[in-house]
Amino acid sequence: MSFLSEKQISIMKRSDLDAILMALLAAALFGAVVPASRILLFNIGPVTLAGLLYVGAGIGGLIIRRLTNPEGKNESPIRRTDLPWLMGVIVFGSVIGPILCMVGLTTTPASTASLLLNAELAFTTLIAVIGFREPLGKRGICAIIAVVSGGLLLSYDSSGTFGLSPGSILIILACLCWGLDNNFTRVISGKEPAQIVMIKGLVAGIFSVCLGQAIGEPFPTVGIIPAALIIGCLGYGFSIFFVIRAMRVLGSARTGALFATAPFIGLVLSLPLPGESPGLQLLLSLPLMAVGAWLIATEQHSHRHIHLAIQHEHRHSHDDGHHVHHSPGMEDVVHAHPHEHEKIVHSHSHTPDLHHFHEHDK
Repeated sequence: MSFLSEKQISIMKRSDLDAILMALLAAALFGAVVPASRILLFNIGPVTLAGLLYVGAGIGGLIIRRLTNPEGKNESPIRRTDLPWLMGVIVFGSVIGPILCMVGLTTTPASTASLLLNAELAFTTLIAVIGFREPLGKRGICAIIAVVSGGLLLSYDSSGTFGLSPGSILIILACLCWGLDNNFTRVISGKEPAQIVMIKGLVAGIFSVCLGQAIGEPFPTVGIIPAALIIGCLGYGFSIFFVIRAMRVLGSARTGALFATAPFIGLVLSLPLPGESPGLQLLLSLPLMAVGAWLIATEQHSHRHIHLAIQHEHRHSHDDGHHVHHSPGMEDVVHAHPHEHEKIVHSHSHTPDLHHFHEHDK
């Protein structure tokens, strides 16, 4: 049985903290999309807007790639075996989901839509645990319950009426699509995030723009196009990049719990818009969201476990306790290449990252 050094344990803890901060930053960027899109929808068709947002996301992926991986050596590229998962990400996450959301927004207040986006967390968690067998302990379950409870509290209608409008149903279906997207993305999260964002954004964006024009939506004005591209670049492109990086370490469900703070940010940004009035519910539900994020951030899961032999490819360094293969001159450099892991037994605190998501004995 091997033991990790204090330096290796410190590197893992720092990686966990970085992933948590990335997930929260992604939520902040994504949370601004709904109120901003609500404003733009007065002057553009929903399908065309969804397309422009994802074209902007693709541009954001291109920018990130030029800044973080200009020579293509720091990350693992998309391979042929990744294409089915990438196609699922594009179809559900970048085409069907955004179109359903944008169409739903045409008849749904931005604050209501922001709250309904909490359904994405529920779908992501159910699919991760049931469909992909992602481990989720009591602390993680409590975090999910806290976040979902906060969303339900915000969704409470004090008038006593209950019901879902057609627009709300479309947004919930969009959340189901994004739940699938999140789990498909987790499978390929070891690949270059910027490349995933770039391909996902440009392919889906161009398709949706063409679809919008084919169904007769008016072509947007010159002033709307750059605004939509900028919103998509930041709110979708940069946000998706940070989500993928977080998923590498935290898995789908935990990243989803932190990302679920996005509706609250969207709600706050929706307040200046006409007809938006969340009332006291925001203050009452905010502690629940804070508790959920705190439970994820302070989670400690440690036990003796066995890593089975595996071959894969992803960004890594040789001082993290899981990469002991020999690469001359690359020992202290973050890099990516196909590599093998021998069977190893050790004990340390860990999350469902790329090395602890596969089956291991407790």
